[in-house]
Amino acid sequence: MSVEKSGASFSEALAELEAILQRIESEETDIDRLADELKRAAELLEICRGKIRRAEAEVTQIVQKLDEPDGD
Repeated sequence: MSVEKSGASFSEALAELEAILQRIESEETDIDRLADELKRAAELLEICRGKIRRAEAEVTQIVQKLDEPDGD
């Protein structure tokens, strides 16, 4: 099952990326399909990077709120 860009979870994207990498490393990928596999891997990397950036931003905001002095 292919991960769609809009609805991909990090785990799904990472699993598909790992499967592509495994196929390439084991030379299961036909040379004619290699470019498609690499293109999909690049898309999945972007999905993962975007999710990591969003998670980082959320964690930073949470930590900043925890560091704020109470207004009491």
